[in-house]
Amino acid sequence: MFHNFPKFTLLLVAVLLLVACAPAVNPVADPQADPEPGLVADPAPEEETYSGGDVASETGTLVIYSGRSESLVGPIIQQFAEVSGIDVQVRYGSTSEMAAALLEEGANSPADVFFAQDPGGLGAVEAAGLLAELPEDILSKVDAFYASPNGRWVGISGRARVVVYNTERLQVSDLPDDLMGFTDTSWSGRLGIAPGNGSFQTMVTGMRQLWGEDETRAWLQAIADNNPTYYENNTSIVAAVAAGEVDAGLVNHYYLYRFLAEEGENFPARNHYLADGGPGSLLMVAGAGRLANGENEANALRFLNFLLSPVAQQYFASQTYEYPLVEGVATSSLLIPLTELNPPQIALGSLADLQGTVTLLQEVGMLP
Repeated sequence: MFHNFPKFTLLLVAVLLLVACAPAVNPVADPQADPEPGLVADPAPEEETYSGGDVASETGTLVIYSGRSESLVGPIIQQFAEVSGIDVQVRYGSTSEMAAALLEEGANSPADVFFAQDPGGLGAVEAAGLLAELPEDILSKVDAFYASPNGRWVGISGRARVVVYNTERLQVSDLPDDLMGFTDTSWSGRLGIAPGNGSFQTMVTGMRQLWGEDETRAWLQAIADNNPTYYENNTSIVAAVAAGEVDAGLVNHYYLYRFLAEEGENFPARNHYLADGGPGSLLMVAGAGRLANGENEANALRFLNFLLSPVAQQYFASQTYEYPLVEGVATSSLLIPLTELNPPQIALGSLADLQGTVTLLQEVGMLP
């Protein structure tokens, strides 16, 4: 279900004046997911003012395959559709589901844009030759670190890996300094993980880059031997930590904030950012790319430009508590500033081998 955010409408009209420079093209058709949080909290900053006339109604279609959940990105996609006049059709699912669909459909896919939760799914689709090279005016809006080395996808927002812990049972000083600490037998039966979740798999893919295959396999086996509780997704882990089912869990940072918004400050869970620069402090990006065989190139590029506009970046910063990737957009006051994090310096393009990670998780019994 889409929800309107009227506060953004004026900004959207102006932003679409800026991004509607590309010529229109012919339409196409076709239109589920690892639940991500859809939140409202920090008030938006003072609205910017833009000059310009009325936004001309655009014609044509845009087909988006979204690995980001509808509750999270549906509102901002709907705003784009309403103000641009473009017939936007969205197929929702997990990032892995959408990547698999694109790989199966190949050049016959009706998709124009792949909007993914993590760089792993984007990398897999890129490796198959299905993504088009993006123009420099889009790529240059973010640091090169947050985009494909080959220019075929661009980061939209940042998401940090954290340890969520029960504040009634633990203090920060009780938590390990790094992921290796969770292999200690004192953590037996106390940790929640989601091996089938795309962001957990991306973290393990990063671990393989940093530690190598053997050490990563050893870590996974030690965690599996320590009797963790397996959950379907990050949201379930945060809820389980607060309920006392487990003492801590490995999640992305922003899932906590929906619970705080709904339950209040007494919600007994908080995030801890590991500062060791290892895979447990990985900074991942949600990103998007244009399908090379998509029939609606101009509308696809309009949409990507829009996602990197100040208004859309502020939406992710203040409504979903993600890290904006475009300079000059304020991060939520509830988050540790991006500059104070210590993520590992892993090229995001190297996180594409999700199949190798899935195979490893199956070998240690974390996945069927």
